[in-house]
Amino acid sequence: MKKPSIAEVIVVEGRYDKNTLAQVVDATIVDVGGFGVFNDRQKLSLLRKLAAARGLVVFTDPDGAGFVIRSHLKSVIPPEQLKHAYAPDIYGKEKRKKKGGREGKLGVEGMKPEVLLDALRRAGATFDGEESPVRGEPITKADMLDAGLIGDGSSAARAALVKELSLPEHLRANALLEVLNLLYTRTEFLERYCQIR
Repeated sequence: MKKPSIAEVIVVEGRYDKNTLAQVVDATIVDVGGFGVFNDRQKLSLLRKLAAARGLVVFTDPDGAGFVIRSHLKSVIPPEQLKHAYAPDIYGKEKRKKKGGREGKLGVEGMKPEVLLDALRRAGATFDGEESPVRGEPITKADMLDAGLIGDGSSAARAALVKELSLPEHLRANALLEVLNLLYTRTEFLERYCQIR
C-alpha cells in the first residue's frame, strides 16, 4: 500500500518519532532532538527556512515536555507557517522502553498509524491528491465563552470536550480554539456543543 504524501515538513521530538511517522507517510520529517532544540541555532535556522518554504506541522508528544517544545517552536516561527497535530492521550508505554514516561502516555512513536493519520488530517496537513476543506466563518473566543469553554468555571467543560475529541489534556484554550477551527465550522461547533450541553 502506498503511503500518503504530505506537502508540509513534519517536526517531531526525536528519532523514534521520526522513524514511526516515516513508516506511515511520505513526507520530510525533522526531529528536533527533544529539548536540544532550545540551544541548537542551526536546527532553528533550518526550521525557519523550511517553514517559509513549505510550512511546518508540529507533532510532539501529548505530555508536558511535548507542549514545552511545541510552545518554543510557536515562539520562534511565524504562526501562519505552522500547523499543529495533536496526539491523543493514550496511556501505556512504547515497546522499546522498559517503563513508561512520567505521565504514562504514549508518545508519537507509540501511536497506531490510523491515529497518526487522523491527527495529521485534523491539523490541516496537505495530503497529495486530497482536497483541503473549505472553511467558513471561524469559531471565535466569544463563541467559546458563550459555550462555557473559557471564563469562570470553564475548566471542567473544556476538559470534557478535550476528552471527547481525543485531544491531549495539556491543550490550553487558544490551542483548543485552533483545533476546533480545523474540525468544525462555526455553525457545526455551536450545534454540536448545544447537543453536548
